[in-house]
Amino acid sequence: MEKRVLVLNLDHSPVAVVTVQKAMVLTFLEKVSCLSFYESYTIRTVSRTFQYPAVIRLNEYKNIPFRGVLLNRNNLFKRDGGECQYCGSRKNLTIDHVIPRSKGGKTNWTNLITACHRCNVVKGDKSPEQSGMILRSKPFKPSLSFFLAEYAERHAEEWLPFLGVKTV
Repeated sequence: MEKRVLVLNLDHSPVAVVTVQKAMVLTFLEKVSCLSFYESYTIRTVSRTFQYPAVIRLNEYKNIPFRGVLLNRNNLFKRDGGECQYCGSRKNLTIDHVIPRSKGGKTNWTNLITACHRCNVVKGDKSPEQSGMILRSKPFKPSLSFFLAEYAERHAEEWLPFLGVKTV
């Protein structure tokens, strides 16, 4: 049972990712409804066979305060696709403040990018415009759905219709 299960609130907003065991317990306690299953997986007991849940929805709305996505090195690299936002390199990655802290730049999602060591040194204590460097994409604050969709594309395609992501 290595697959994970996406948990949606009653309004279909993503709440959590749980193990299959937890999803099955919630299903038997009638706290959730299964919306999607993994087709090629089943759970077998001595006397029964169950479908393997992929997406479940809470039967009651739970007010869960939005905490946002944690700003850390790993999540920043994931947001930027693991490549330098100036040259596209995937080696010797660091974090760069688009507007340097010495010039009043904040440490937040919209001012931090992934940069290779070489580009970070070339840019130095200047803005990208002052150093003649162009950002490949504008930094943004990602949502939980952004990271769940990235996971789903590799491990759980059954989640994609529930995350508002268009499949190719």
